[in-house]
Amino acid sequence: MTVPALIPAPRHTAALSDSHFVLGRGTTLAAGPGTDGTERWLRTELGAATGLPLPPGRGEHGDVIRLALDTALGRELGEEGYRVGVTPHGVELTGGGPAGLFWAAQTLRQLFGPEIYRRAPLPGRIWRLPAVEIEDAPRFGWRGLLLDVSRHFLPKDAVLRYLDLLAAHKLNVLHLHLTDDQGWRVEIKRYPKLTEDGSWRTRSRMGHRASPYWDERRHGGYYTQDDLREIVAYAAERHITVVPEIDIPGHSQAAITAYPWLGNTDVVDTEALSVWTDWGVAENILAPTEEVLRFYEGVFEEVLEIFPSEFVHVGGDEVPKDQWKASPAAQARIKQLGLKDEDELQSWFIRHFDRWLAGRGRRLVGWDEILEGGLAEGATVSSWRGYAGGIAAAQSGHDVVMCPEQQVYLDHRQAPGDQEPSPIGYVRTLRDVYRFEPVPPQLTEDEARHVLGTQANVWTETMEDRRRVDYQAFPRLAAFAEVAWSRLPAPDERDFAGFEQRMSAHYARLDALGVEYRPPAGPRPWQQRPGILGRPIDGEPPNV
Repeated sequence: MTVPALIPAPRHTAALSDSHFVLGRGTTLAAGPGTDGTERWLRTELGAATGLPLPPGRGEHGDVIRLALDTALGRELGEEGYRVGVTPHGVELTGGGPAGLFWAAQTLRQLFGPEIYRRAPLPGRIWRLPAVEIEDAPRFGWRGLLLDVSRHFLPKDAVLRYLDLLAAHKLNVLHLHLTDDQGWRVEIKRYPKLTEDGSWRTRSRMGHRASPYWDERRHGGYYTQDDLREIVAYAAERHITVVPEIDIPGHSQAAITAYPWLGNTDVVDTEALSVWTDWGVAENILAPTEEVLRFYEGVFEEVLEIFPSEFVHVGGDEVPKDQWKASPAAQARIKQLGLKDEDELQSWFIRHFDRWLAGRGRRLVGWDEILEGGLAEGATVSSWRGYAGGIAAAQSGHDVVMCPEQQVYLDHRQAPGDQEPSPIGYVRTLRDVYRFEPVPPQLTEDEARHVLGTQANVWTETMEDRRRVDYQAFPRLAAFAEVAWSRLPAPDERDFAGFEQRMSAHYARLDALGVEYRPPAGPRPWQQRPGILGRPIDGEPPNV
């Protein structure tokens, strides 16, 4: 038997013989100490697709899937490293830690073929595994996806589904963009108006800012704290960390709508504001007052109770400073604090929460604009405006997550031409994403150690529902997952033809999972959106 096409590609794969192991009614799961989570997951997922019970067993007589943790393997490959061994008599899954064992189970699932991803058994299937030996470990510890649920709200079930899709591709960070000008999506009990008033907008532009069309329905929604606790727990069972983002001091019009005193009331009538209905960057930003700091400390206190993540994202990006420049109160604050200008005032905001989070055992991460005016001492940078911010941060000793818009913004168009739905930004094909290299060559070996990993970002201005998110994310997220996990050659030396060949099998897995990806030949008729303009148009730059 040939070894099925695996994505992401493992470090080492060897076919042991032409024989195989057959999963049957007598097959048992022998779970060693500390493997209970993967045992439950395997029994649930394999049992649903096969109809087999997979009862617990010791496996002395073969016909068994054995699960084990091995600290020596962990020292060799890391806690996310694993080995898979398949013989005609059974399967051995060994992890360097619980996460490694879970990734081994994900690889085992791929070995069965696409039908194993269905939720009920199909008739007449024989569940064969090729005799194979696999050893694997990830290149990066941060392998993430940003999901923007502020611009277009995704129901809880859609988020849970995406956690399953991340796990299937060995991605381990879900960055939830929870607040923005267009909606506040997290329940904060001490400030109920954030969701009562800040989570709904009166209408939404259809397409990007160039489009003249509007969806006149109210749009909104939010997650209760228990919804988010469920999401966090579901993610943890799949060894995925959920990183929350609360955007400050810009991208804050929804919050100011709910509590007008948060804004610069001496230069704008904040009482007249509403949750923003357009895309882009709203000019209304937070006032630099002690009262605003206390308010957001209260927000973050509740956020920390929900999200155990070491990292908390504070945004910090795209802060238009016109209101601070015009505000006598803001100018007085700059003078009082001994700051040079509005850039340093933005840095003062971020530095405050860097210290505040550090005092509670957490780490601040923000978009690369937090470099402006001086970088907070403990801050980690999400480098989105190309590589420059990440290079500067790493060279100054700060950790970095590489997510440059030119390479891994999955809201950008997947092909040239007007067939792409609401095409925006750069053309970034599957090949382009596969050639992305997260570590800039300008970094020395020591500086490169500050690159924690990489992240693909899904901004949802033009994605009104789950189907549109699927279309923009896949199949490019599969290519990104291989870049983040596998130790690939230099971009010019990567075997994209081989990856495409493996993708031909992977599309069948995505079909079984119900993912409405972009087909290689182009969008299906119902995936197109004729007449809904994107950007750029008429030679404009790809500004999103």
